[in-house]
Amino acid sequence: MLADKDRIFTNIYGFDSPWLEGARARGDWDGTKKLIELGRDKIIDEMKESGLRGRGGAGFPTGVKWSFMPKEIGTRPHYLVINADEGEPGTCKDREIMRSEPHKLIEGALVASFAMGAHAAYCYVRGEFHHEIDCLQRAVDEAYEAGLIGDDACGTGWKFDFYVHSGAGAYICGEETSLIESLEGKKGQPRLKPPFPAGVGVWGCPTTVNNVESIAVAPTILRRGADWFAGIGRPNNVGTKLFNISGHVNRPCTVEEEMGIPLKELIERHAGGVRGGWDNLLCVIPGGASVPVLPKNICDDVLMDFDSLREQRSGLGTAAVMVMDTSTDVIKAIARLSAFYKHESCGQCTPCREGTGWMARVMQRMVSGDAHIDEIDTLEEVTRQVEGHTICALGDAAAWPIQGLIRHFRPEMEKRILDNLARRSAAE
Repeated sequence: MLADKDRIFTNIYGFDSPWLEGARARGDWDGTKKLIELGRDKIIDEMKESGLRGRGGAGFPTGVKWSFMPKEIGTRPHYLVINADEGEPGTCKDREIMRSEPHKLIEGALVASFAMGAHAAYCYVRGEFHHEIDCLQRAVDEAYEAGLIGDDACGTGWKFDFYVHSGAGAYICGEETSLIESLEGKKGQPRLKPPFPAGVGVWGCPTTVNNVESIAVAPTILRRGADWFAGIGRPNNVGTKLFNISGHVNRPCTVEEEMGIPLKELIERHAGGVRGGWDNLLCVIPGGASVPVLPKNICDDVLMDFDSLREQRSGLGTAAVMVMDTSTDVIKAIARLSAFYKHESCGQCTPCREGTGWMARVMQRMVSGDAHIDEIDTLEEVTRQVEGHTICALGDAAAWPIQGLIRHFRPEMEKRILDNLARRSAAE
């Protein structure tokens, strides 16, 4: 369990003021000038040594990602783009940061931008987050007025501007190159990679796209030292993490915990346990809607980190824990996710455009049992044809929940089909 002294987000529930005075009282903007004076190389080295992995879902090492930016600034300026297009079902950690700890994000953007030679950061916020956009913009205005950002950020001589950009609420714009396209004013569709954003990003300039949480934790890591952050959690899965817990629990919540905490402990300690007790648990989606579901027998012992969940053929993703008790129609739940991915596919890639629609239609028949048992194998085969065959990861995200359902709940699917067949035979 994470000790209170190791918490980074000390106002995540908004009990105190999110504005500058309150943020400073909690330690934000403390010695920011000294952090910048460490120099670009030192900042990036510290982030590498901290072991921080991206908090947006992929888990790529943040310091390594920063190091991909060109060392020299030529004719093209450098940019930092912050991904706040939080559209993954079940995920709501970044909006908590934007409305309760916005100054952590702005300070982190300044430090990260300096480390990458960027004089501007764009925060692309999900369009539905009206309140969060207002909170973030007010905090940005405060930072400008206080001289913390602007022409002479924190008295360092570094010019830094922070822009809040409202998206249109499209899930696909959470993919980094699709976000860049949308930011440029074009249709939000993923780009082919390479070229990667660090080479050719927003407006054709070197760009790094990072998740809100990844940026917000950077100043605290630099203040307290890479060794401190690396000492929390498990090897290769270190530090603190914001977890969302929703669904059939007694107290749904967002909580900061250490990486590698057992899933059972996370749910029982912070969310008041499963509705009806732990034995009433059916399954859990551990990392937002895009990762495969895990049945209770795995949930009993699994740890909440990248590697442990990968070993169970699932993933940490955004760490949005979606709990389902035994009253849940798990086939219907996964069918609902299939309908979501069908709706959100940009249609650019044929496997995704055609596959998401086909999978959603078959899943609807699986819900009613109006299918043949051999169609389960056909469904899984189609998911394999979609997975890994698209420009972005939406194809994978559409395929994995269905794969998890078939892997762990195939008997339930077969029973549904046989029961429907028996009802039809009796009616005849």
